Amino acid sequence: MSKFWKSASTYMVAALISIGASYGTYSYLNSRSDYSGADVFNYGQGFDQKNVHLTSLTAEGYPDFTKAAESSIHAVVHIKSTVKSTEVAGRRQRQMVDPFEYFFGFGDRGGSEYMNPQPSVGYGSGVIISKDGYVITNNHVIDKATEIEVTMNDNRKFPAKLVGADPTTDIALLKIEGAEFPYIPFGSSDDLKVGEWVLAVGNPFNLTSTVTAGIVSAKGRGGIGAGKPGGDMTIQSFIQTDAAINPGNSGGALVNTNGQLIGINTAIYSQTGNFAGYGFAVPISIAGKVVADIKEFGTVQRAVLGVMISDVAAVEDISPEKAKNLKVKEGVYVGGFADRSPAKEAGVLEGDAIVAINKTKVRNVGELQDLVNRYRPGDKVELTIDRNGKQSTIAVTLKNSSGSTSVVKKTDGLASVGAAFKNLSEEQKRQYGVSYGVEVAGVDDNGKFKKGGITKGFIIMKINNRSVSSAEEAEQIIEAVAQSQDKGLFISGFYANGRTKYYAIDLNE
Repeated sequence: MSKFWKSASTYMVAALISIGASYGTYSYLNSRSDYSGADVFNYGQGFDQKNVHLTSLTAEGYPDFTKAAESSIHAVVHIKSTVKSTEVAGRRQRQMVDPFEYFFGFGDRGGSEYMNPQPSVGYGSGVIISKDGYVITNNHVIDKATEIEVTMNDNRKFPAKLVGADPTTDIALLKIEGAEFPYIPFGSSDDLKVGEWVLAVGNPFNLTSTVTAGIVSAKGRGGIGAGKPGGDMTIQSFIQTDAAINPGNSGGALVNTNGQLIGINTAIYSQTGNFAGYGFAVPISIAGKVVADIKEFGTVQRAVLGVMISDVAAVEDISPEKAKNLKVKEGVYVGGFADRSPAKEAGVLEGDAIVAINKTKVRNVGELQDLVNRYRPGDKVELTIDRNGKQSTIAVTLKNSSGSTSVVKKTDGLASVGAAFKNLSEEQKRQYGVSYGVEVAGVDDNGKFKKGGITKGFIIMKINNRSVSSAEEAEQIIEAVAQSQDKGLFISGFYANGRTKYYAIDLNE
């Protein structure tokens, strides 16, 4: 089974397009009719947006990009992200291995001659989406950044605060302080048509306020390995465009000729790392939902059907035996179920083909994912399924990844663990024979660290297999895990007597 699903995947090399930065409520429904047609989503309302409509044709009937470009460049910003030298030092220190450290069971502890590395600086783009200064960008543009600076088209600079990020969709929300910022209102990525003109606005190669034009080459494009390096991005519904997108465009705007935001430029297909005619943007139907959730709840409300799926066409090509009962050529084949699957509980069977959600046609995995991603846990959707040539509808109550219908709340990770950390002194490092690590300076009796067995004085070496060099880094990892879907911490380290210990901490409430 696993071999089949692996074979059914589409392989594609996608280059992330931010220079070095990889260290890097909204009104949920404007209107909904019960299964009577496609749902209408207005994510911009939560950011007090007011749509604008600009002339898109010249008197001669040719496309006119001037007004859309003029309105967009003032709301697309340059982002500078800085990773402080302490974290860079930690990474470099880990490259030097001291054999003595194997005695403690941590093979990558090591000394280093690098004591004063320079901060790492990267660049990308972002889009202002509200007059009070909310900015949407890619997660890989600001990932691990300790300082974020936004530069406007008029060269004004603002420090930016990270409101929240979602590595799964590679979307992040920033906030700059001020009023009456220019912004780009959300358009409808659903209404885009293949062949329609679009503009890509961003800062490729640090060339600020760059506008390129192209057409929509495809919609619902899947198999793009975008997201932060080593990340878990799973979005399978990109807008493909031939508008020139290059390194530095990450997080920039893809706009229609009305000057409306219809996508966030994220990745390119290229063998050289530069534009080769294939760019990809996260549709605003997905990106808008993500930032609206982050703004209202602090974390993304991600509903799931709990099914293992692939395109019907892929099943026919790879496993004719599995496809022999399929009577449709388009749709999504259900090949299995996750634990506590809402779809299975509702009556969906293995071998069914999902052909519509709430009467909106579903032709492939990307379209199914796009539609489901618009809902919250607890929402009901109606699936149209084809079973052995007969179509029927099944009402499914969507759940979150934990099998609950409740809205996921943002978890205060540090408050939950109930611990304080402090950096190891140079004397401690020499004493323990380590080059990195952080000490647990104290634990709260009601915190998860204390309940899990971690006591004061424990030296943390790794959290979730990631080496830790400073108290700040430990706090950042814990907070990131607290906002993730998994919410599990696996901590390894040792006590002053040299005894190595491993702890598993569950941050779920």
